[in-house]
Amino acid sequence: MHSEPVIEFLGDVPVLQRLPSSSIRKIAQHVVVKHYNSGEYVFQEGKPGGGIYFIWEGEVEVSRTFNADNHDSQVFRWGKFDHFTQSESDMQEDIIALTKLTCLMLPHKYSPLMHPYSIWSADMNLKTCAPAEYILSLDSLDVNTFRGTTLRGAPKSGKVYGGQFMGQALAAASKTVHVHKILHSFHAHFLLAGDINFPIIYQVARLSDLPNFSTRRVNAVQEERVVFFLIASFHREEEGFDHQEPTVPSVPDPEMLLPEHLLEEGVKLPRHHPRTGVYTSTSVPWPTEIRPVDPERYTIHATRHPSISYWLRAKGRLPVDQALHRCVGAYFSDLLFIQISLNPHRRQDIFPSSISLDHSMWFHRDFRADDWLLYVIDSPTAYNARGFCRGQMFNRKGELVLSAMQVGVVRKLKPPATTSKI
Repeated sequence: MHSEPVIEFLGDVPVLQRLPSSSIRKIAQHVVVKHYNSGEYVFQEGKPGGGIYFIWEGEVEVSRTFNADNHDSQVFRWGKFDHFTQSESDMQEDIIALTKLTCLMLPHKYSPLMHPYSIWSADMNLKTCAPAEYILSLDSLDVNTFRGTTLRGAPKSGKVYGGQFMGQALAAASKTVHVHKILHSFHAHFLLAGDINFPIIYQVARLSDLPNFSTRRVNAVQEERVVFFLIASFHREEEGFDHQEPTVPSVPDPEMLLPEHLLEEGVKLPRHHPRTGVYTSTSVPWPTEIRPVDPERYTIHATRHPSISYWLRAKGRLPVDQALHRCVGAYFSDLLFIQISLNPHRRQDIFPSSISLDHSMWFHRDFRADDWLLYVIDSPTAYNARGFCRGQMFNRKGELVLSAMQVGVVRKLKPPATTSKI
Protein backbone atom coordinates (compact mmCIF):
# COMPACT_ATOMS: atom_id res chain seq x y z
CA MET A 1 0.00 0.00 0.00
CA HIS A 2 1.38 3.43 -0.96
CA SER A 3 2.29 5.81 1.87
CA GLU A 4 0.13 8.75 0.69
CA PRO A 5 -3.22 6.88 1.00
CA VAL A 6 -2.03 5.65 4.40
CA ILE A 7 -1.10 9.17 5.56
CA GLU A 8 -4.44 10.41 4.20
CA PHE A 9 -6.23 7.86 6.39
CA LEU A 10 -4.03 8.23 9.48
CA GLY A 11 -4.47 12.01 9.38
CA ASP A 12 -8.14 11.53 10.28
CA VAL A 13 -7.45 9.27 13.28
CA PRO A 14 -8.08 11.55 16.29
CA VAL A 15 -5.49 9.90 18.56
CA LEU A 16 -2.79 10.49 15.91
CA GLN A 17 -3.63 14.11 15.11
CA ARG A 18 -1.93 15.30 18.30
CA LEU A 19 1.41 13.82 17.16
CA PRO A 20 4.13 15.67 15.25
CA SER A 21 3.56 15.45 11.51
CA SER A 22 6.90 13.65 11.20
CA SER A 23 5.67 10.93 13.58
CA ILE A 24 2.53 10.33 11.49
CA ARG A 25 4.70 9.89 8.39
CA LYS A 26 6.94 7.41 10.22
CA ILE A 27 3.91 5.47 11.46
CA ALA A 28 2.66 5.32 7.86
CA GLN A 29 5.93 3.62 6.89
CA HIS A 30 5.66 0.90 9.55
CA VAL A 31 1.97 -0.08 9.70
CA VAL A 32 0.90 -3.48 8.39
CA VAL A 33 -2.44 -4.13 6.67
CA LYS A 34 -4.62 -6.74 8.42
CA HIS A 35 -7.82 -8.24 6.94
CA TYR A 36 -10.55 -10.13 8.87
CA ASN A 37 -13.83 -11.73 7.91
CA SER A 38 -17.07 -11.18 9.81
CA GLY A 39 -17.06 -13.19 13.05
CA GLU A 40 -13.29 -13.63 13.08
CA TYR A 41 -11.32 -12.80 16.23
CA VAL A 42 -8.92 -9.85 16.07
CA PHE A 43 -7.90 -10.34 19.71
CA GLN A 44 -8.75 -13.39 21.77
CA GLU A 45 -7.99 -13.70 25.46
CA GLY A 46 -4.68 -15.45 25.99
CA LYS A 47 -3.33 -14.80 22.49
CA PRO A 48 -0.91 -11.96 21.70
CA GLY A 49 -2.26 -9.04 19.66
CA GLY A 50 0.95 -7.83 18.10
CA GLY A 51 0.46 -4.05 18.12
CA ILE A 52 -1.83 -1.04 17.90
CA TYR A 53 -4.75 -1.37 15.48
CA PHE A 54 -6.44 1.45 13.55
CA ILE A 55 -9.75 0.58 11.88
CA TRP A 56 -9.64 1.44 8.17
CA GLU A 57 -12.95 -0.15 7.16
CA GLY A 58 -15.60 -2.14 9.04
CA GLU A 59 -16.64 -2.54 12.67
CA VAL A 60 -15.56 -4.58 15.69
CA GLU A 61 -17.23 -5.63 18.90
CA VAL A 62 -15.20 -5.38 22.09
CA SER A 63 -16.22 -7.58 25.04
CA ARG A 64 -14.53 -6.95 28.39
CA THR A 65 -14.88 -8.96 31.60
CA PHE A 66 -13.04 -7.41 34.51
CA ASN A 67 -11.90 -10.53 36.41
CA ALA A 68 -12.79 -14.17 36.94
CA ASP A 69 -14.70 -13.54 40.18
CA ASN A 70 -16.64 -10.59 38.86
CA HIS A 71 -18.98 -11.19 35.98
CA ASP A 72 -19.43 -7.47 35.26
CA SER A 73 -18.71 -6.87 31.60
CA GLN A 74 -18.76 -4.15 28.98
CA VAL A 75 -19.51 -4.36 25.28
CA PHE A 76 -18.42 -1.66 22.79
CA ARG A 77 -18.76 -1.24 19.06
CA TRP A 78 -15.97 0.58 17.25
CA GLY A 79 -15.68 1.70 13.65
CA LYS A 80 -13.56 3.64 11.18
CA PHE A 81 -10.78 5.79 12.70
CA ASP A 82 -11.08 4.10 16.13
CA HIS A 83 -7.98 2.39 17.50
CA PHE A 84 -7.33 -0.36 20.01
CA THR A 85 -4.59 -2.51 21.45
CA GLN A 86 -4.57 -5.51 23.75
CA SER A 87 -5.26 -4.47 27.33
CA GLU A 88 -2.47 -4.87 29.86
CA SER A 89 -4.87 -4.82 32.82
CA ASP A 90 -6.46 -7.77 34.61
CA MET A 91 -9.59 -7.65 32.48
CA GLN A 92 -10.33 -10.30 29.86
CA GLU A 93 -10.91 -8.88 26.43
CA ASP A 94 -12.14 -10.28 23.13
CA ILE A 95 -12.39 -8.25 19.93
CA ILE A 96 -14.41 -9.72 17.07
CA ALA A 97 -15.00 -8.41 13.56
CA LEU A 98 -18.68 -7.60 13.11
CA THR A 99 -18.23 -7.00 9.38
CA LYS A 100 -15.53 -7.48 6.84
CA LEU A 101 -12.69 -5.63 8.52
CA THR A 102 -9.48 -3.91 7.43
CA CYS A 103 -7.05 -2.54 10.01
CA LEU A 104 -3.64 -0.95 9.93
CA MET A 105 -1.50 -2.47 12.67
CA LEU A 106 1.53 -0.70 14.13
CA PRO A 107 3.81 -3.38 15.61
CA HIS A 108 4.64 -2.96 19.29
CA LYS A 109 8.31 -2.24 18.59
CA TYR A 110 7.24 1.02 16.91
CA SER A 111 4.82 2.05 19.67
CA PRO A 112 7.25 4.75 20.98
CA LEU A 113 6.19 6.73 17.90
CA MET A 114 2.86 7.20 19.68
CA HIS A 115 4.58 8.95 22.61
CA PRO A 116 6.78 11.77 21.27
CA TYR A 117 8.51 14.20 23.58
CA SER A 118 6.65 17.15 22.07
CA ILE A 119 3.57 17.75 19.91
CA TRP A 120 5.94 19.40 17.41
CA SER A 121 9.00 17.18 17.45
CA ALA A 122 9.44 13.49 18.22
CA ASP A 123 12.96 14.08 19.50
CA MET A 124 12.84 17.57 21.02
CA ASN A 125 16.01 18.56 22.87
CA LEU A 126 15.41 21.31 25.42
CA LYS A 127 19.04 22.39 25.11
CA THR A 128 18.82 23.02 21.38
CA CYS A 129 15.15 23.66 20.53
CA ALA A 130 14.00 27.17 19.67
CA PRO A 131 12.43 29.02 22.64
CA ALA A 132 9.21 29.64 20.67
CA GLU A 133 8.78 25.90 20.06
CA TYR A 134 9.22 25.24 23.77
CA ILE A 135 6.69 27.92 24.75
CA LEU A 136 4.11 26.58 22.26
CA SER A 137 4.52 22.92 23.28
CA LEU A 138 1.47 21.56 25.11
CA ASP A 139 0.69 18.47 27.15
CA SER A 140 -1.98 16.36 25.48
CA LEU A 141 -4.56 15.29 28.09
CA ASP A 142 -6.88 13.63 25.56
CA VAL A 143 -7.73 14.04 21.89
CA ASN A 144 -9.56 17.34 22.50
CA THR A 145 -7.89 18.72 25.64
CA PHE A 146 -4.42 20.18 26.10
CA ARG A 147 -2.55 21.84 28.93
CA GLY A 148 -0.25 24.82 28.52
CA THR A 149 1.81 26.70 31.07
CA THR A 150 3.54 30.04 31.28
CA LEU A 151 7.10 28.77 31.44
CA ARG A 152 9.71 30.44 33.56
CA GLY A 153 11.47 31.49 30.35
CA ALA A 154 8.33 32.84 28.63
CA PRO A 155 7.69 36.60 28.34
CA LYS A 156 5.19 37.94 30.82
CA SER A 157 4.33 41.17 32.59
CA GLY A 158 2.24 40.06 35.54
CA LYS A 159 -0.28 38.34 33.27
CA VAL A 160 -0.27 35.93 30.36
CA TYR A 161 0.95 37.59 27.15
CA GLY A 162 -1.85 37.66 24.57
CA GLY A 163 0.34 36.10 21.89
CA GLN A 164 0.90 33.12 24.18
CA PHE A 165 -2.85 32.56 24.45
CA MET A 166 -3.22 32.71 20.67
CA GLY A 167 -0.17 30.59 19.86
CA GLN A 168 -1.00 27.88 22.39
CA ALA A 169 -4.71 27.79 21.53
CA LEU A 170 -3.85 27.45 17.84
CA ALA A 171 -1.35 24.73 18.68
CA ALA A 172 -4.17 22.84 20.41
CA ALA A 173 -6.55 23.35 17.48
CA SER A 174 -3.86 22.30 14.97
CA LYS A 175 -3.48 19.02 16.82
CA THR A 176 -7.10 18.06 16.18
CA VAL A 177 -7.16 18.34 12.37
CA HIS A 178 -5.77 16.36 9.46
CA VAL A 179 -2.05 16.84 8.93
CA HIS A 180 -2.76 18.13 5.39
CA LYS A 181 -5.06 20.91 6.65
CA ILE A 182 -3.25 24.09 7.62
CA LEU A 183 -4.49 27.08 9.62
CA HIS A 184 -5.72 29.87 7.35
CA SER A 185 -7.61 32.20 9.73
CA PHE A 186 -8.74 32.72 13.31
CA HIS A 187 -10.76 35.18 15.37
CA ALA A 188 -9.87 35.51 19.05
CA HIS A 189 -11.40 37.26 22.07
CA PHE A 190 -9.62 38.15 25.31
CA LEU A 191 -12.10 37.88 28.18
CA LEU A 192 -10.05 37.98 31.39
CA ALA A 193 -6.42 38.51 32.29
CA GLY A 194 -4.53 35.21 32.38
CA ASP A 195 -2.76 34.20 35.58
CA ILE A 196 0.87 33.23 34.93
CA ASN A 197 0.92 31.03 38.04
CA PHE A 198 -1.76 28.59 36.87
CA PRO A 199 -1.79 26.13 33.96
CA ILE A 200 -4.10 26.89 31.06
CA ILE A 201 -6.45 24.14 29.88
CA TYR A 202 -7.27 24.38 26.18
CA GLN A 203 -10.56 22.67 25.32
CA VAL A 204 -11.09 22.07 21.60
CA ALA A 205 -14.54 21.68 20.05
CA ARG A 206 -14.58 20.04 16.59
CA LEU A 207 -17.21 22.25 14.97
CA SER A 208 -16.87 21.05 11.37
CA ASP A 209 -14.87 18.66 9.20
CA LEU A 210 -15.35 18.92 5.43
CA PRO A 211 -13.10 17.44 2.74
CA ASN A 212 -11.10 20.67 2.34
CA PHE A 213 -11.93 22.68 5.47
CA SER A 214 -12.13 22.14 9.22
CA THR A 215 -13.34 24.55 11.91
CA ARG A 216 -12.39 24.47 15.59
CA ARG A 217 -13.32 26.46 18.67
CA VAL A 218 -10.84 26.59 21.54
CA ASN A 219 -11.63 27.73 25.09
CA ALA A 220 -8.73 28.63 27.37
CA VAL A 221 -9.75 27.82 30.95
CA GLN A 222 -8.14 28.80 34.24
CA GLU A 223 -9.72 27.98 37.60
CA GLU A 224 -12.91 26.86 35.83
CA ARG A 225 -13.29 30.21 34.03
CA VAL A 226 -13.00 30.79 30.29
CA VAL A 227 -10.41 33.57 30.04
CA PHE A 228 -9.87 33.49 26.27
CA PHE A 229 -11.36 31.79 23.22
CA LEU A 230 -10.91 31.65 19.47
CA ILE A 231 -12.45 30.08 16.39
CA ALA A 232 -9.97 28.82 13.80
CA SER A 233 -10.37 27.56 10.24
CA PHE A 234 -8.07 25.10 8.47
CA HIS A 235 -7.76 24.52 4.73
CA ARG A 236 -6.23 21.77 2.63
CA GLU A 237 -3.81 23.09 0.00
CA GLU A 238 -5.45 23.67 -3.39
CA GLU A 239 -4.50 25.12 -6.77
CA GLY A 240 -6.05 28.56 -7.23
CA PHE A 241 -5.71 32.18 -8.34
CA ASP A 242 -2.67 34.12 -7.22
CA HIS A 243 -2.26 37.89 -6.95
CA GLN A 244 -0.99 40.43 -4.43
CA GLU A 245 -1.90 44.12 -4.23
CA PRO A 246 0.08 45.40 -1.20
CA THR A 247 3.75 46.04 -1.84
CA VAL A 248 6.45 45.66 0.76
CA PRO A 249 7.70 49.06 1.97
CA SER A 250 11.18 50.13 0.96
CA VAL A 251 13.14 49.64 4.18
CA PRO A 252 16.70 48.61 5.05
CA ASP A 253 17.47 44.91 5.32
CA PRO A 254 17.48 43.59 8.90
CA GLU A 255 21.25 43.04 8.77
CA MET A 256 21.65 46.82 8.32
CA LEU A 257 19.64 47.64 11.46
CA LEU A 258 20.51 47.51 15.14
CA PRO A 259 18.63 45.19 17.51
CA GLU A 260 16.15 46.74 19.91
CA HIS A 261 17.44 45.25 23.15
CA LEU A 262 14.75 46.81 25.30
CA LEU A 263 12.16 44.90 23.29
CA GLU A 264 14.14 41.69 22.98
CA GLU A 265 15.31 41.50 26.59
CA GLY A 266 12.39 42.96 28.54
CA VAL A 267 8.70 42.50 27.94
CA LYS A 268 5.94 45.07 28.33
CA LEU A 269 7.07 47.09 31.30
CA PRO A 270 4.75 47.76 34.23
CA ARG A 271 2.57 50.82 34.01
CA HIS A 272 4.52 54.09 34.59
CA HIS A 273 7.82 52.20 34.49
CA PRO A 274 10.50 54.48 33.02
CA ARG A 275 12.01 53.02 29.85
CA THR A 276 15.69 52.82 30.67
CA GLY A 277 18.53 50.56 29.64
CA VAL A 278 18.73 48.90 33.04
CA TYR A 279 17.38 45.34 33.07
CA THR A 280 15.89 43.88 36.21
CA SER A 281 15.85 40.37 37.56
CA THR A 282 12.23 40.09 36.36
CA SER A 283 13.07 40.87 32.73
CA VAL A 284 12.43 37.88 30.51
CA PRO A 285 13.92 37.59 27.02
CA TRP A 286 11.56 37.38 24.08
CA PRO A 287 12.00 34.25 21.94
CA THR A 288 12.32 36.79 19.13
CA GLU A 289 14.97 38.88 17.41
CA ILE A 290 13.72 42.38 16.58
CA ARG A 291 15.14 45.02 14.25
CA PRO A 292 13.09 48.27 14.27
CA VAL A 293 13.16 50.26 11.05
CA ASP A 294 12.95 53.56 12.98
CA PRO A 295 14.19 53.12 16.58
CA GLU A 296 13.23 56.70 17.47
CA ARG A 297 9.56 55.73 17.34
CA TYR A 298 9.93 53.65 20.49
CA THR A 299 10.10 56.61 22.88
CA ILE A 300 6.96 56.55 25.01
CA HIS A 301 6.49 60.24 25.80
CA ALA A 302 6.57 61.78 22.31
CA THR A 303 3.62 62.21 19.95
CA ARG A 304 4.17 60.37 16.68
CA HIS A 305 2.38 58.85 13.70
CA PRO A 306 0.27 55.74 14.47
CA SER A 307 2.43 53.34 12.47
CA ILE A 308 5.54 51.24 12.89
CA SER A 309 7.62 48.72 10.95
CA TYR A 310 10.13 46.21 12.24
CA TRP A 311 11.83 42.99 11.22
CA LEU A 312 11.47 39.99 13.49
CA ARG A 313 12.17 36.27 13.55
CA ALA A 314 12.17 33.45 16.06
CA LYS A 315 15.42 32.80 17.84
CA GLY A 316 16.93 29.41 17.02
CA ARG A 317 15.73 26.96 14.39
CA LEU A 318 12.18 25.61 14.28
CA PRO A 319 11.12 22.17 13.00
CA VAL A 320 9.88 21.95 9.41
CA ASP A 321 6.17 22.02 10.29
CA GLN A 322 4.09 24.79 8.74
CA ALA A 323 1.48 24.41 11.51
CA LEU A 324 4.08 25.43 14.10
CA HIS A 325 5.35 28.36 12.01
CA ARG A 326 1.82 29.76 11.75
CA CYS A 327 1.31 29.39 15.51
CA VAL A 328 4.57 31.28 16.03
CA GLY A 329 3.37 33.95 13.57
CA ALA A 330 0.27 34.41 15.73
CA TYR A 331 2.48 34.57 18.81
CA PHE A 332 4.53 37.35 17.16
CA SER A 333 1.54 39.34 15.99
CA ASP A 334 0.52 40.69 19.40
CA LEU A 335 3.90 42.31 20.01
CA LEU A 336 3.61 46.13 19.79
CA PHE A 337 0.23 45.94 18.10
CA ILE A 338 -2.64 47.74 19.83
CA GLN A 339 -0.12 50.05 21.53
CA ILE A 340 0.47 51.75 18.15
CA SER A 341 -3.00 53.33 18.39
CA LEU A 342 -1.67 55.32 21.37
CA ASN A 343 1.11 56.99 19.37
CA PRO A 344 -0.77 60.22 18.46
CA HIS A 345 -1.80 60.67 22.11
CA ARG A 346 1.50 60.30 23.93
CA ARG A 347 2.64 63.29 26.01
CA GLN A 348 5.15 63.82 28.78
CA ASP A 349 2.39 64.03 31.40
CA ILE A 350 0.05 61.36 29.97
CA PHE A 351 0.25 57.69 30.87
CA PRO A 352 -1.79 55.74 28.32
CA SER A 353 -2.97 52.17 28.73
CA SER A 354 -4.05 49.54 26.20
CA ILE A 355 -5.84 46.22 26.68
CA SER A 356 -6.56 43.81 23.82
CA LEU A 357 -10.20 42.91 23.21
CA ASP A 358 -10.21 40.86 20.01
CA HIS A 359 -7.68 39.79 17.41
CA SER A 360 -8.11 38.31 13.92
CA MET A 361 -5.57 36.91 11.48
CA TRP A 362 -5.48 35.52 7.95
CA PHE A 363 -2.58 33.42 6.65
CA HIS A 364 -1.99 33.81 2.92
CA ARG A 365 1.20 31.86 2.14
CA ASP A 366 3.58 29.43 3.79
CA PHE A 367 6.49 31.06 5.60
CA ARG A 368 9.22 30.29 8.08
CA ALA A 369 8.91 32.13 11.38
CA ASP A 370 12.64 31.63 12.00
CA ASP A 371 13.48 33.67 8.88
CA TRP A 372 13.19 37.45 8.86
CA LEU A 373 9.68 38.85 8.45
CA LEU A 374 8.80 42.54 8.10
CA TYR A 375 5.84 43.50 10.31
CA VAL A 376 4.10 46.69 9.13
CA ILE A 377 1.49 48.08 11.55
CA ASP A 378 -0.78 51.11 11.42
CA SER A 379 -3.78 52.40 13.36
CA PRO A 380 -6.37 54.13 11.14
CA THR A 381 -8.58 55.22 14.03
CA ALA A 382 -9.24 55.35 17.76
CA TYR A 383 -12.57 56.42 19.23
CA ASN A 384 -14.78 55.83 22.28
CA ALA A 385 -11.82 54.38 24.23
CA ARG A 386 -11.21 51.76 21.53
CA GLY A 387 -8.19 51.64 19.27
CA PHE A 388 -8.05 49.77 15.98
CA CYS A 389 -4.83 48.43 14.46
CA ARG A 390 -3.99 46.39 11.39
CA GLY A 391 -0.79 44.63 10.47
CA GLN A 392 0.84 42.87 7.53
CA MET A 393 3.86 40.58 7.50
CA PHE A 394 6.06 40.20 4.44
CA ASN A 395 8.88 37.74 3.84
CA ARG A 396 12.29 38.67 2.42
CA LYS A 397 10.99 38.16 -1.14
CA GLY A 398 8.25 40.78 -0.59
CA GLU A 399 5.41 38.25 -0.43
CA LEU A 400 2.52 39.04 1.91
CA VAL A 401 2.34 36.02 4.22
CA LEU A 402 -0.26 37.12 6.78
CA SER A 403 -2.60 39.95 7.77
CA ALA A 404 -3.82 40.83 11.25
CA MET A 405 -6.33 43.17 12.89
CA GLN A 406 -6.90 44.01 16.53
CA VAL A 407 -9.23 46.13 18.63
CA GLY A 408 -8.40 47.11 22.19
CA VAL A 409 -9.35 49.45 24.99
CA VAL A 410 -7.10 52.53 24.97
CA ARG A 411 -7.39 54.94 27.87
CA LYS A 412 -5.62 57.88 29.47
CA LEU A 413 -4.63 57.09 33.02
CA LYS A 414 -3.92 59.43 35.86
CA PRO A 415 -0.22 60.07 36.46
CA PRO A 416 1.29 58.24 39.42
CA ALA A 417 1.15 60.13 42.70
CA THR A 418 4.44 61.55 43.89
CA THR A 419 5.36 61.51 47.55
CA SER A 420 7.19 64.51 48.97
CA LYS A 421 10.37 63.80 50.89
CA ILE A 422 9.87 66.91 52.97
